[in-house]
Amino acid sequence: MIDSDFIRKRITALRIKKGVSEYKMSFDLGHSKGYIQSISSGRALPSLPEFLYICEYLGITPKDFFDEEKEEPQLLQELIGIADHLDADDLQTLIIIARRLAKT
Repeated sequence: MIDSDFIRKRITALRIKKGVSEYKMSFDLGHSKGYIQSISSGRALPSLPEFLYICEYLGITPKDFFDEEKEEPQLLQELIGIADHLDADDLQTLIIIARRLAKT
């Protein structure tokens, strides 16, 4: 079950993976320096529009946010963004490489 504790922990984990402090993330999102800290500590939750903006800031989709099995959603989104610009031959090559790596 997803609850406020999950949201708090997931934002914290993804923020750390991105390598930004609570202060910097708060500032980058246009809030006071304690905004993310108040979410992390459980004193507040983001509104829906703010949650969507947080996902955008973290470089993930809302679906990725709630998928606990994805340990590196930011990296997957980066790979998808790169793949979007490849032609069919390059995509086939990328698939071959990915399949080979998945076997190791």
